[in-house]
Amino acid sequence: MRRGVCRGLRGLRWPHTLRARLTAGLVVLLAVSCAAVGVAAVIELDGFLTGRLDQQLTEAGTQFPASLEHNGQTLTDHDADDRERGDTRRQAPGTFGARLVDGTVTNAAVVPTDKDDATTDLKVTLSARDRTALAAVPAGGTARTLHLSSLGGYRVLASAGRDGDVMITGLPLESVEATVHRLEAVEAIVFGAALLIAGFAGALWVRWSLRPLSRVAATATRVSELPLASGEVTLPPRAPESDPRSEVGKVAGAFNRMLGHVEDALTHRHASEERLRSFAADASHELRTPVASIRGHAELALLHPDPVPPKVTRALERIAAESARMGVMVDEMLLLARLDAGRPLERRPVDLTRLVLDAVADARAAGPDHRWTLELPEEPVTVTGDAHRLQQVLANLLANARLHTPVGTEVTVTVETEPADGPTCLVVHDDGPGVPAEIQPGVFERFTRADRRRTEGGGGGAGLGLSIVAAVTEAHGGSVTLESRAGATRFTVKLPSGGAA
Repeated sequence: MRRGVCRGLRGLRWPHTLRARLTAGLVVLLAVSCAAVGVAAVIELDGFLTGRLDQQLTEAGTQFPASLEHNGQTLTDHDADDRERGDTRRQAPGTFGARLVDGTVTNAAVVPTDKDDATTDLKVTLSARDRTALAAVPAGGTARTLHLSSLGGYRVLASAGRDGDVMITGLPLESVEATVHRLEAVEAIVFGAALLIAGFAGALWVRWSLRPLSRVAATATRVSELPLASGEVTLPPRAPESDPRSEVGKVAGAFNRMLGHVEDALTHRHASEERLRSFAADASHELRTPVASIRGHAELALLHPDPVPPKVTRALERIAAESARMGVMVDEMLLLARLDAGRPLERRPVDLTRLVLDAVADARAAGPDHRWTLELPEEPVTVTGDAHRLQQVLANLLANARLHTPVGTEVTVTVETEPADGPTCLVVHDDGPGVPAEIQPGVFERFTRADRRRTEGGGGGAGLGLSIVAAVTEAHGGSVTLESRAGATRFTVKLPSGGAA
């Protein structure tokens, strides 16, 4: 039983908003108050009317049941005296009378309600249960309520007769019950109307009282929709402040102060990002010339015809290799700085199929120990963008698959087009060991490198390749995602479609 009640309570849909909860609470409290008043009024009225009925029973005495004592027989002296006092049958309509001798009902009748036949007693047929209930009424006690099967509810009072018998007088409860039921109906109508009016008025009052809080919520919603991760952010106007002495006014004031602190922090962060971006761009631009000069001098020294000690030759080769690597890193940092600064890219039709073919051919030459597979549609695919940057995206993805997978890994490049001018998907899939789970969330962040290399040899990059992929893709209005597990790593680049070539 308890489980069923708990399931029913869990199935109820409680209001979610504060306004609805306050209104519902107001209506519930008013309903409880109305119910308490109604129940108290009904109980008090029922007790009052029942007391009046008991008083009438006391005043009526045993006249009517005494008149049934010798019905149809010769009257005794005291019966004649009763008759001289007046017609005992002239009682209130519906009055019940019964005579019991030794606990057995000998006579029972009720005064008819028909005015034309008011002098005639109506014999009552009592069931065995009725006779038992009448016999249980103590003589000389207080009135009690009985339900007679053929008459309904009655308030009865038993008194001792002159001949050792028991006289029972009863008055119907119909008038009392009708009055009580009428009061219940009136209360239901009045309280129902009061609840409806109070609910409507309470909803308006609560809505008006919480209007400043609704404005705070609207401002907070607009703030939550702003991209706060990077770039310059302009916060919406502050929430209107109300009475600072109220709880809602305090919330609005605290919220506006918090927005001021957030705006200051965002302004300082944007200024710091701009300074860092400017420094990265300037440093990358300034480093290009000395790095290229170091590389050129190293290569020139290696071309010198005179004999050079092996250690010097090795040192020059390392200088040339590291300077070349440093040059690539400088170019990548400069590219990221320009993309962060919002430098526009070229917007021209690019044959993506041709770029894929060229990039896979270059990757096959750089990694002959891997298996390279192409899955291209029958018709060439064209996108709008910067061909050089898109080629860099492909080169970085294929280089990542080549450098971070063991020999013999199969790398599949797929170009998929969505129907109805949907995005074009470029997928690079490999069956290598997968990207470590701990670095997957930040795999597209700058300078992210795996702790454990998935290659058997070769130098590693600076961790900028995938961040360039993400930056270039976003600059083209697309997105890049990673799905990786052991035996299946999938990079998916989505670009806006540019139509068929």
